[in-house]
Amino acid sequence: MAKKYDGRDLRLGRVLARNAAYTRYHVTYASGSLTISGILNVPSTPGPHPALVLNHGYIDPAVYTNGRGLAREQDYLARRGYVVLHTDYRNHAQSSDDPRSELNLRLGYTEDVINAVLALQTSQYVDPDRIGMLGRSMGGGITYNTLVTKPGLVKAAVVFASVSTNTVENFNRWTRPESAVAATILRAYGEPAQNPAFWRNVSPATFFDRITEPVLIHHGESDSTCPIAWSRRALSELTAAGKKATLHTYPGEEHAFGPAWPTSMSRTVAFLKQQGL
Repeated sequence: MAKKYDGRDLRLGRVLARNAAYTRYHVTYASGSLTISGILNVPSTPGPHPALVLNHGYIDPAVYTNGRGLAREQDYLARRGYVVLHTDYRNHAQSSDDPRSELNLRLGYTEDVINAVLALQTSQYVDPDRIGMLGRSMGGGITYNTLVTKPGLVKAAVVFASVSTNTVENFNRWTRPESAVAATILRAYGEPAQNPAFWRNVSPATFFDRITEPVLIHHGESDSTCPIAWSRRALSELTAAGKKATLHTYPGEEHAFGPAWPTSMSRTVAFLKQQGL
């Protein structure tokens, strides 16, 4: 929250694909001292266009490739007139390395998507006043982080099957079993029971009162990766803070969404249009 952000230098590289609806570019932009790679889908219709920054879920950086996450969403949204910037995050694809990323609880990913929005605001293809954000799984948590860190940065946010808004729950579920990484983190910050103030202050729910944007949440009722209880609690936390939030739940849907995915996306576009995006 205290940091100054200056996302800039969005550069379109090679054309990765082209169809009647949009052109897909490899891009880079600056995030602090780092260079972050990503993909940019630009609709063929005349601009400037509304735009969305897409935050992908966890994919092992060792196998991750440029623009690999949220492939269905990238295509669907570009075909409906949105400029889509899918950021690779630091330590992914052609992005700069950050050896402290895990120790910093991957909060650098939040910096990278904040800077993605700021860089996108300078694009000739984009209406800078009509930018939203969409995140899935880990990217949902990054979206919540962004909303509390920089209120007013985007007009609206959509979250699919998000991780917990309580960082301790995420640490216990995924990081603690990775004993070497967990030990390094716990040496630096202490166990949650021993240093509750630190862990509270790296949990986005602690600061939901800062959010100014409407939030749409999607979650499958059969999700075994991120329990639906997390999104139900997020909804109650947001509404308790007086925020505009909606939760759609999908019976039988697992983490990645299958049969209900088209419904979730039509609801997403309707929501975005309601917010002027």
